[in-house]
Amino acid sequence: MGARCSKLSVCWWPPNFKSPMLENGAADDDGSGVPVFVEYSLDELRAATDGFAPDRIVSEHGEKAPNVVYRGTLFSSGRTVAIKRFGRSAWPDSRQFLEEARAVGQLRSGRLANLIGCCCESGERLLVAEFMPHETLAKHLFHWETNPLNWAMRMRAALYVAQALEYCSSKGRALYHDLHAYRVVFDVDGNPRLSCFGLMKNSRDGKSYSTNLAFTPPEYLKTGRVSPESVVYSFGTVLLDLLSGKHIPPSHALDLIRGKNFLVLMDSCLEGHVSNSDGTDLMRLASRCLQYEARERPNLKTVVSGLASLQKDASTPSHTLLGIQRDKRSSDQVPLSAIGKAFARADLNAVHEILQEDGYNEDDMANAELSLQSWTGELSESFVVKRHGDNAFKSKDFAAAVECYSRFLDSGAAVAPTMLARRCFAYIVAGKVQEGLQDAKRAEDLAPGWPMGHYMQALALHNLGREAESHEALKKGTVLEAERSRS
Repeated sequence: MGARCSKLSVCWWPPNFKSPMLENGAADDDGSGVPVFVEYSLDELRAATDGFAPDRIVSEHGEKAPNVVYRGTLFSSGRTVAIKRFGRSAWPDSRQFLEEARAVGQLRSGRLANLIGCCCESGERLLVAEFMPHETLAKHLFHWETNPLNWAMRMRAALYVAQALEYCSSKGRALYHDLHAYRVVFDVDGNPRLSCFGLMKNSRDGKSYSTNLAFTPPEYLKTGRVSPESVVYSFGTVLLDLLSGKHIPPSHALDLIRGKNFLVLMDSCLEGHVSNSDGTDLMRLASRCLQYEARERPNLKTVVSGLASLQKDASTPSHTLLGIQRDKRSSDQVPLSAIGKAFARADLNAVHEILQEDGYNEDDMANAELSLQSWTGELSESFVVKRHGDNAFKSKDFAAAVECYSRFLDSGAAVAPTMLARRCFAYIVAGKVQEGLQDAKRAEDLAPGWPMGHYMQALALHNLGREAESHEALKKGTVLEAERSRS
């Protein structure tokens, strides 16, 4: 006799299922080594920051600042990111915010901490950028603990920032708001980069300069507008910071050096390490950038050329100059296969197809199907139940699939990891995530070298809000899949 399965059908994904990347797709590499710009859901960014927890804040001004930057980990890729959260009233026009963010998100340069996404949902306005783990230029200049920043790295930082500004200008984004040493950050290799956050104002109608007026370009004080020449002026203040190791107002600095040499202004930590010619050249370049009349300031091409001639130890890696151990990239992010990405972004349609295409290859034939000795001229009832379950799974009748697979597994005829993975998926879609997690763990126990058991655990754990455990399961599945590919 044939088995009868339930006619209840769940042929659509539940609306409350946590699938942050389902609509946007994965943040794939665009060929530059940087993910393409995407719009993230608020749920994903909230999960990435543990609910915007205070201990995730990395911005200099702390929790009470109008715009706060958090360190987050995206479940969709395992990537560590910087997430800037604007004040509630900063960008009331969502369309204008998205237009600005998308435009900045098209920029891609190794000299920038690139913008890889944004969120505009429920009154929230957030930007998502590459995370730079080795602090800001301001921290290394003004608040160093062990060793001061050496001259070679100071000049490299100046050149890289100037190159970043020149690149942005060439792409039609010549305006950079409130440029200062806190906007320069150091990447995993110790390379200086310019934060992309300054390419957007802090609000739609906000000021381009929020720092002390003593550092603000003169023309901005008159007109309230920032210009490409204003950016050069601000860059001049950064050059003063690099030379002096202090945040000195330009007018005061220029008064100090007028008619004297650069030694009056130079950081005492650099004494004996900088030639007179190099110090004088940098002081002159800074003075030109800080000219009162905007038209008398050099353009960025000239600035880059002047700084290129001041480079020292060009062949020395940045992490050596910065005095840090080079981080392993794999510690924060995982290179995912197409299958891994589908699970990472909780793409239920793709996972459903993967489970079907995988078939029963993982199960030993003697275990996945009933033994020939148990057949008595016709297919056993248990095998028919299994077949009904497979048909129900294929047609997305998940209630029926759970019932049929459960009857087969409960019969004791065989225990197949593939069937457990399929029932796990059906449980998750039906909202029984804890039951699904147990099936995924049983699948792993039966087939320790099979990546699907770990991938299914990652999917279940994510939906339970256990992001750290989910990410670990995703990494394990990725490693196992890579090992299988190699063998």
